[in-house]
Amino acid sequence: MSNPQQLRYSKEHEWLSAAEDGVSTVGITEHAANALGDVVFVQLPEVGDTVSAGETCGELESTKSVSDLYSPVSGEVTEVNEDVVNDPSLVNSAPFEGGWLFKVRVTDEPGDLLSADEYTAFSAG
Repeated sequence: MSNPQQLRYSKEHEWLSAAEDGVSTVGITEHAANALGDVVFVQLPEVGDTVSAGETCGELESTKSVSDLYSPVSGEVTEVNEDVVNDPSLVNSAPFEGGWLFKVRVTDEPGDLLSADEYTAFSAG
């Protein structure tokens, strides 16, 4: 399993892209997608919602369980991935590409996000 080097990661297994015009993309890692099993339903925050770093902002339901979705940063949701809402299996098949979950205009970023190497070590451990 390879975690893209350009992303940063939370200990709740979400990833965060570098901001473009102040907006970052959020998804869950391949490690989390594999642990969940086949994702069959996603509940994402709404466009315009305010999310807070480390707080729940949605749910992912798989054939095994229901897991909370946490926001790795604070900010305002600017877009949700309707493709994932319509086809939740994208979370499993392409967690770092088409399976992204939402975009957020970042207002605050915690200092505890991990690099790809740090996350790889954390998730292995």
